[in-house]
Amino acid sequence: MRLSPDTLASLPGDIAVPSYDREAQAIGIVHFGIGAFHRAHQAWYTDLALNAGEQGWAISGVSLRSASVAEQLNPQDGLYSVTARGGGTSATRIVGAVREVLFAPQDPEAVVARIASPDCRIVSFTVTEKGYARAGDGSLDIAAAEHSFYPLLAEGLAQRKAAELPGITLLSCDNLAENGQQLTRLMREWLAAKDPALIDWFAAHCTCPQTMIDRIVPATTEEDRAALEDKLGMRDEGAVLTEAFSQWVIEDRFAGPRPKWEDHGAQLVADVAPYETAKLRMLNGAHSMLAYCGLERGFTFVHEAIADPQLQALTRLLMIEEAAPTIDAAPDQDLAAYAESLIERFAEPAVRHRLAQIAMDGSQKIPQRWLDTVTWHNDRGQECPAIRTAFHAWIAHLADGDLVNDPQGDELRELLGSAGPEAVARRMADGRFPIEAIL
Repeated sequence: MRLSPDTLASLPGDIAVPSYDREAQAIGIVHFGIGAFHRAHQAWYTDLALNAGEQGWAISGVSLRSASVAEQLNPQDGLYSVTARGGGTSATRIVGAVREVLFAPQDPEAVVARIASPDCRIVSFTVTEKGYARAGDGSLDIAAAEHSFYPLLAEGLAQRKAAELPGITLLSCDNLAENGQQLTRLMREWLAAKDPALIDWFAAHCTCPQTMIDRIVPATTEEDRAALEDKLGMRDEGAVLTEAFSQWVIEDRFAGPRPKWEDHGAQLVADVAPYETAKLRMLNGAHSMLAYCGLERGFTFVHEAIADPQLQALTRLLMIEEAAPTIDAAPDQDLAAYAESLIERFAEPAVRHRLAQIAMDGSQKIPQRWLDTVTWHNDRGQECPAIRTAFHAWIAHLADGDLVNDPQGDELRELLGSAGPEAVARRMADGRFPIEAIL
């Protein structure tokens, strides 16, 4: 038996299920990149809003590269489970906010139609850093962008303009510094190259708020699905497992209506920057350090790496002595307490977060996770020994190559082989500081 609307009634009584009429919900959100993180975070918050009685916020998920999520969720009518684990407890609920998953290469017209629909008010994104198709200098790589969301989004916006429909909110939920500003700039670069007549309408009618998102969501394994099948009494191919903690900070700058996510734990603020910077440089920076240094020592999971006394000391050094001083904290932020809470989250054995998953796309992550911190200290004549250690571990990771999954992996490994670590460091530093700061 498989999870579906017809089998919901057969679930154990301790499994929460949607309390709203899913068929009556208009699709108000189109989401690019419907992986496990979105399903455990934005879709989870939206499901809570729908359960509270809000209307018109069902989600159309869009996959850009693989049909696997469509194959998981569409036979289940978009239903899937979220299991939050930690502190020896586990709670599972069925999320009903996702109504469909579209595989863009197979049906691009359907994606455009969803964006152009009068019901759509928000287009959101978890496409990872590389999904924004940025060139080495941060500008838009037009050739790469052809295979991302830009053509579909631009066509949907053009149809909205032609139909005299309102603009929409474009909500980046990726780990990019100033993600809203970057999305605005990159979208304008796409329009300048492909549809200049749309630039003024986009500027006048659409917004791209900044966000900070935080929830650790490991990749679901076959072992996870089998264990959950025993618990549910049925198969859920779209299951996600996560930690109990969740945070979502959103700049309150929407082009139109939105769900009341703040009623369910999200924070609507005027300035996201302090939260975003702390997360990127402390949590994400430490995560990447643990990934490369932990893999180097033969560990598989984050909780194993943080249990190593030397790596835990290195993590504290990176977060408290190196990253925290670079952050202009908001009045309600206690960065020392934040660091300690992160250590506790990393140490949770129930959240089996693989180091190899974190190590992916290092060339896209390292600048905002490590190098912004190094730049700040270098400008003051100070060093970052923890980040230097992490950088050397990344170099070793590149040289080994077995686990490298990075859009620039082959290019950087070739550079490493031909010109050595100094050339890779020079490429990453990009003139911001002398390469000796990370070598």
